[in-house]
This record gives sequence, C-alpha cells and structure tokens, in this order.
Amino acid sequence: MKVKQISVFLENKSGRLAQVTRTLGENGINIRALSIADTTDFGILRLIVNDPEKAYQILKNSGFTVSATDVIAVEVADKPGGLAEVLQLLDRAGMNIEYLYAFLQKSAGAALVVFRVERLDEAVKVLQESGTRILSGNEVYKL
Repeated sequence: MKVKQISVFLENKSGRLAQVTRTLGENGINIRALSIADTTDFGILRLIVNDPEKAYQILKNSGFTVSATDVIAVEVADKPGGLAEVLQLLDRAGMNIEYLYAFLQKSAGAALVVFRVERLDEAVKVLQESGTRILSGNEVYKL
C-alpha cells in the first residue's frame, strides 16, 4: 500500500525546475502528482511518477540531489469535510502528518491525497480498518 515518492533538492535558481521536468520528460517519465516546498535559497520538489526507480536513477545520474520516500495515497471523499474525516482518523490514533498534497487526477467520486506520516505502517492499518481506501503503488503509477 506504499507509494514511492521522489524528492529532489533544488537550488532556488531560474531554470532548475524546468531542468528536472525536461530531464524526466526526455526519458519517458510521466509526473502524476507534485509539490514544491521552498525557502529563499532552496526548494524540495516532491514527485509521484509512473516509474519511480527509473526516475530516481535518471535524476541521480543527471547530477540532482535526489531521495526516495514511502508515502501513502488515500482516497478522500470529494465533499465538504472529506479530508477532515481522514485527518481525524489519524489524529485519534496519535499520528503526526509531516505533509500532504493532492493528486492532479481524481478517482471516481473521490479526491486522491498523498500523505507522509511518521508511522506509515500504523497509519495504513488505521485507515484500512476505518474502510478508507488506500491505493497501491501500481495503481498510482498507472493513473
């Protein structure tokens, strides 16, 4: 139920984001979701792609500082309060959410959200026990 996320450390300079996306595109890597957290000097680009192992190697071989992290992709009811319901499940279980971001594509009647939590395996168990759908890596990579 885990999804591999690629994180790229980027200097906050003109053209760096374009370089990453061009490098991935030229190598047949399709971006499924992304998030950027930045400061004045640098940023962290987080990506869900169709082939994370290949993307990791390509970016590393192209000189980027890159890492891979396990996250979970969760279906959230596409209605007011849908995200709050999932967040409350994790809160009641004492789970800290490090960050989250939404997918660019929706599932039938639901939004898709990527979560990074402290205790990933426990979070998966809590969400599954509540009936929350968690997508597998293969499901996400094929979206």
